[in-house]
Amino acid sequence: MNGSKTASGTVAPVILSGGAGTRLWPLSRRLRPKQFLTLNGDSSMFAQTLDRVAGTAFAAPVVVCNDEHRFLVAEELRQCGVTGADIVLEPLARNTAPAIAAAAYRFAETDPDAVMLVLPSDHVIGNGPAFLDAVAVAAGLARDGRLVTFGVPPSRAETGYGYIRKGTAIGGNAFEVDAFVEKPDTSRAQAYLEDGGYLWNAGMFAFTARAFIEELVRHEPAVAANAKAAVAEGAADLDFFRLDAAAFGGAPSVSIDYAVMEKTEHAAVVPLDAGWSDVGSWTSLCELGEADENGNVSAGPAMMLDTDDTYVRSEHPLVTTLGVSGLVVVATDDTVLILPKERAQDVKDVVAALAAEGFEETESHRRVYRPWGHYQNLEGGNGFLVKRIVVKPGAKLSLQYHHKRAEHWVVVSGRARVTNGDEITDLGPNQSTYIPVGAPHRLENPGSEPLHLIEVQSGDYIGEDDIVRLEDTYGRQ
Repeated sequence: MNGSKTASGTVAPVILSGGAGTRLWPLSRRLRPKQFLTLNGDSSMFAQTLDRVAGTAFAAPVVVCNDEHRFLVAEELRQCGVTGADIVLEPLARNTAPAIAAAAYRFAETDPDAVMLVLPSDHVIGNGPAFLDAVAVAAGLARDGRLVTFGVPPSRAETGYGYIRKGTAIGGNAFEVDAFVEKPDTSRAQAYLEDGGYLWNAGMFAFTARAFIEELVRHEPAVAANAKAAVAEGAADLDFFRLDAAAFGGAPSVSIDYAVMEKTEHAAVVPLDAGWSDVGSWTSLCELGEADENGNVSAGPAMMLDTDDTYVRSEHPLVTTLGVSGLVVVATDDTVLILPKERAQDVKDVVAALAAEGFEETESHRRVYRPWGHYQNLEGGNGFLVKRIVVKPGAKLSLQYHHKRAEHWVVVSGRARVTNGDEITDLGPNQSTYIPVGAPHRLENPGSEPLHLIEVQSGDYIGEDDIVRLEDTYGRQ
């Protein structure tokens, strides 16, 4: 691991960042899912999660993420000033039990008695002190050999969450787990709410690496064996640790609840009354907003006339509504989604249908993030594409060439260092260059400010797959 043995008494956050967030499409997309978006507050939910576990009580985090998101994770860590993190790359999605097992075996190499605090990267916690109090209780139980989950006192008859039935109190604010309960229908959810002995399953956990591995070996040995092999046969790649693809892919795809928590005799639950939300749908995001006198919530340019109980979010165009009720309206620069609030959980079906038809809008936004910065497609047509490119200070793109397109670059602001064939030239604002078809080229920002540039591509074929990389700082092929 990047870090050494955890200091006595500290808690090691394990942040799971493998979700796709399809219920928050069109903002959340496969290449930039909801945890990396600024949906609630001034920073991404990933950054909020990092901030939640900052300070001397916590060790540097372990982040388990999709390989395609590795540079997004690295950038979030950099912006939050987090050093010493261990970024573990999943070669494919295998659910939460294999992901957590991989992190546990990473700890087993250096500190098997480390208390792992497992957190999704895309949840909201409104009350930080209450969260820390619950973590302190859970950490104490974990050091005594308990496998702890966190349960949220229900505020409504929610059918979208699983539930935990509290058992015998075990001192302080903690209970044995009497049972895990699947998502209920409406009448049963109402009964759980009135009973008072049920909590929402928040999908957060605390246990030592040793205790978790022991229970995983006992109850789901195939997951344990494959996760252990994936770590043992994995390898470092720049600032990341790549799990072995064959071993990890051989692990059964199973949740931690089903693999361990529902079967262990050592489960405990700590109530978490801290303004928690999993932001699992547009209606849950609406609940986090401030409603007007008609029950409407908006974010971005919007005007709602003769409208009630409606959520509008716009990333660019002005959205207006008239004479409607109970809707969700979400507009980006390339997509509009409109649905009744009661169908908010079904957005994933829209994404599946679009993906089956090959719509690129399920994959990425017009603004596409790269380890060196980002680009945004502005206009395209037969044989041409116009892009806006932003390169971070000190960053550079790969040395590459194209078989089928030429490129014109115009610097808008900042300084550009351009490799064009055998020549290297520095360009300033309003200066430009032409990259012929087949010419090796590279764009670099040698300055201390972001480089803004307009690129015009022209040729027989305009596609991101027409790139032959000769050299790349980030290890991409």
